[in-house]
Amino acid sequence: MSTEQKLQHVSVLLDEAVLGLAIRPDGLYIDGTFGRGGHSRAILRSLSGDGRLIGFDKDPEAIRVGTELAAEDGRFVVVQGSFADMAEALRAKGLAGQVDGVLLDLGVSSPQLDDPARGFSFLNDGPLDMRMDPSQGQSAADWINCADEADIATVLFEYGEERYSRRIARAIVKRRGEQPFTRTADLAEVVKIANPAWEKHKHPATRAFQGIRIFINRELDDLAAGLQAAVEVLASGGRLAVISFHSLEDRIVKQFMRREAKGEPLPRGLPIRDSDIVVRLNLVGKAIKPSAEEVERNPRARSAVLRIAEKR
Repeated sequence: MSTEQKLQHVSVLLDEAVLGLAIRPDGLYIDGTFGRGGHSRAILRSLSGDGRLIGFDKDPEAIRVGTELAAEDGRFVVVQGSFADMAEALRAKGLAGQVDGVLLDLGVSSPQLDDPARGFSFLNDGPLDMRMDPSQGQSAADWINCADEADIATVLFEYGEERYSRRIARAIVKRRGEQPFTRTADLAEVVKIANPAWEKHKHPATRAFQGIRIFINRELDDLAAGLQAAVEVLASGGRLAVISFHSLEDRIVKQFMRREAKGEPLPRGLPIRDSDIVVRLNLVGKAIKPSAEEVERNPRARSAVLRIAEKR
């Protein structure tokens, strides 16, 4: 099996996400997380010759795949960058407020996890990097070898939801004083030994690696900015579909959509009419989770949640 075959990505909730976008054949759509193009190709299949799709991704390998797709299909263009910057990119093209649908498929993709050279996985030893775009910002090794113990503990607790964050941070700082971290397997082993309570069916370094990855890539900051940007670029009646994979992401998406569907909370008793409350979204249906069949085919889908809203 070739490396390319090993690093295939199976798009999660593919049919449900495309259906949730309520695609118009001649519409303009954004795939905010192109990845390996599974969702993009499905959207393109629903578009006519007049439809257009713009893909965004930080990952240079995703951009390579996207550039190949753009060469094959003139309806598609790919932009290297975060979906958090989509409003600026669309304004530059004169397309802000004209988008019929935005899809965000959050988190890390299977090719990123499965490629040891990217440094995302505690299961496959590789350089401790974890950056979506390896040419930008600080690597996980750079950060873990110089951050304060308290900062490491905060990242593990807030972004990884690791209950033993302080104990693990203490072990990391103690070990790096003897030898700096450069490899994923090395860090995973230190975390494993420091973690006193292993969760069933979960590697003891899972939460720590999640927290570090989210911090290094500013994923939650990008998500908050990207949701605001999506509402800005959408036309009236345009759909926003977001697939999240852990509770931190889903909480941000759920709270954002609910707030935009109700308007900003106001003090009780304030003399204000309903028409004065700014409501930008309508919720579309309930949260959608993968079927048992999809989870059986692709275990990484088990925690996925799809939420859909429509711009007023």
